[in-house]
Amino acid sequence: MWDKIAARIAEVTGDKFVIDNRRSVSGGCINQGYSISSSSRTYFAKINQASQVAMFEAEALGLQQMGETQTIRVPEPICWGTEGNSAYIVLEWLDLGSRGGDRTWEEMGRKLAEMHKYTPPTPPLLRGGEEPNSGLLRAVFGWDINNTIGSTIQINNWTANWAEFWAEHRIGYQLKLARRRGGHFPQGERLLEMIPELLAGYEPQPSLVHGDLWGGNAGVTSAGEPVIFDPAAYFGDREVDIAMTELFGGFPAEFYRGYNQVWPLSLGYEKRKTIYNLYHILNHFNLFGGSYASQANQMINRILG
Repeated sequence: MWDKIAARIAEVTGDKFVIDNRRSVSGGCINQGYSISSSSRTYFAKINQASQVAMFEAEALGLQQMGETQTIRVPEPICWGTEGNSAYIVLEWLDLGSRGGDRTWEEMGRKLAEMHKYTPPTPPLLRGGEEPNSGLLRAVFGWDINNTIGSTIQINNWTANWAEFWAEHRIGYQLKLARRRGGHFPQGERLLEMIPELLAGYEPQPSLVHGDLWGGNAGVTSAGEPVIFDPAAYFGDREVDIAMTELFGGFPAEFYRGYNQVWPLSLGYEKRKTIYNLYHILNHFNLFGGSYASQANQMINRILG
């Protein structure tokens, strides 16, 4: 398998590549990660079962789209595919250093805000062939394909209304999966009915978002450059990224200062962020079970007041 992956790297890059050294590195809780090196170059490879190749294809597309904005640094996808029983993706190797200083985190915030300004070049057709807004192009939310959030399928059907998108393809979908897993969410249906009211009057522009922006998916290179990786990208409300940075320990205050210098958050964010972070807590219940159901119910009760 590795010889064939090396041959594919050489084919794509145009440079001879023979693996002289391969070592296991962290690939997250879903994939096996490897550093693969020749005498002159190193790449990062992630391996999973062949059935998961679509996950890597979507990751590559997300990274390509984020890279095209020429804003915040992301690892360049080199190649991806299947070999035998395995799926793989090969990425640019980035030497990650320390957590970085105040200026670096301010820069990360500024560059993320610049990425969030990137919108779909032309609003695509909605599912079923309907054009948004009967001839007048308007904001649409979603992505060209479904991808994954962790190992959970993330539904990205293009939708003209943000509240509808969030209720159906984010919270509603996760609640459906959670019930199948045995989760009990007494106020779940009421929440879904209330999301249009909770988000009434709020019409965000569709921004290219990372989609899974917790601390483990952001870092600083050894040269001091901020970088984000492992995206679950789509076009959505930029606040979903900022909300998630506040989960699982949060980002430094300098990050938020830098972000607000470029694009200040809208009034009402403090209330909306719980609605957005509920998606990730429900997903953690679906992935890991345990106390996440209780946390999700507490968040639902807080949202409903």
